[in-house]
Amino acid sequence: MSAEKQTSEIEELDAWMDEVASALAWHGGDAEATIRTLLADCKHLREQLALAQIAMSMGFTRGWSPCQERQDEVTR
Repeated sequence: MSAEKQTSEIEELDAWMDEVASALAWHGGDAEATIRTLLADCKHLREQLALAQIAMSMGFTRGWSPCQERQDEVTR
Protein backbone atom coordinates (compact mmCIF):
# COMPACT_ATOMS: atom_id res chain seq x y z
CA MET A 1 0.00 0.00 0.00
CA SER A 2 1.40 3.39 -0.92
CA ALA A 3 2.22 5.96 1.74
CA GLU A 4 -0.21 8.42 0.13
CA LYS A 5 -3.09 5.94 0.34
CA GLN A 6 -2.24 5.13 3.97
CA THR A 7 -2.21 8.84 4.83
CA SER A 8 -5.57 9.30 3.12
CA GLU A 9 -7.09 6.38 5.06
CA ILE A 10 -5.70 7.72 8.35
CA GLU A 11 -7.12 11.17 7.65
CA GLU A 12 -10.49 9.61 6.80
CA LEU A 13 -10.45 7.61 10.04
CA ASP A 14 -9.52 10.74 12.02
CA ALA A 15 -12.42 12.66 10.47
CA TRP A 16 -14.80 9.79 11.27
CA MET A 17 -13.57 9.65 14.87
CA ASP A 18 -14.04 13.43 15.18
CA GLU A 19 -17.66 13.04 14.05
CA VAL A 20 -18.24 10.26 16.58
CA ALA A 21 -16.62 12.27 19.35
CA SER A 22 -18.70 15.33 18.43
CA ALA A 23 -21.95 13.34 18.50
CA LEU A 24 -21.07 11.86 21.88
CA ALA A 25 -20.00 15.24 23.26
CA TRP A 26 -23.34 16.76 22.19
CA HIS A 27 -25.03 14.28 24.54
CA GLY A 28 -22.51 14.63 27.35
CA GLY A 29 -20.87 11.30 26.57
CA ASP A 30 -24.14 9.33 26.82
CA ALA A 31 -23.83 6.72 24.07
CA GLU A 32 -27.44 5.54 24.38
CA ALA A 33 -28.81 9.08 23.97
CA THR A 34 -26.51 9.59 20.98
CA ILE A 35 -27.76 6.41 19.30
CA ARG A 36 -31.40 7.31 20.01
CA THR A 37 -30.93 10.74 18.45
CA LEU A 38 -29.19 9.32 15.38
CA LEU A 39 -31.93 6.73 14.89
CA ALA A 40 -34.61 9.43 15.23
CA ASP A 41 -32.77 11.56 12.65
CA CYS A 42 -32.55 8.55 10.32
CA LYS A 43 -36.29 7.91 10.67
CA HIS A 44 -37.09 11.56 9.96
CA LEU A 45 -34.89 11.62 6.86
CA ARG A 46 -36.44 8.39 5.54
CA GLU A 47 -39.89 9.95 5.95
CA GLN A 48 -38.74 13.08 4.11
CA LEU A 49 -37.26 10.93 1.32
CA ALA A 50 -40.55 9.01 1.00
CA LEU A 51 -42.44 12.29 0.64
CA ALA A 52 -39.96 13.53 -1.96
CA GLN A 53 -40.34 10.29 -3.93
CA ILE A 54 -44.10 10.76 -4.03
CA ALA A 55 -43.83 14.40 -5.12
CA MET A 56 -41.17 13.92 -7.81
CA SER A 57 -41.98 12.91 -11.34
CA MET A 58 -39.71 10.68 -13.39
CA GLY A 59 -39.29 13.47 -15.93
CA PHE A 60 -38.02 15.81 -13.23
CA THR A 61 -35.18 13.44 -12.36
CA ARG A 62 -34.58 12.07 -15.87
CA GLY A 63 -35.37 8.52 -14.82
CA TRP A 64 -33.40 8.53 -11.57
CA SER A 65 -35.26 7.59 -8.42
CA PRO A 66 -33.90 7.82 -4.87
CA CYS A 67 -33.88 4.70 -2.71
CA GLN A 68 -34.11 4.42 1.04
CA GLU A 69 -31.42 1.77 1.44
CA ARG A 70 -27.74 2.60 1.30
CA GLN A 71 -25.79 1.30 -1.66
CA ASP A 72 -22.50 1.00 0.23
CA GLU A 73 -21.63 -0.99 3.31
CA VAL A 74 -20.52 0.57 6.58
CA THR A 75 -17.19 -1.03 7.41
CA ARG A 76 -16.53 0.56 10.77
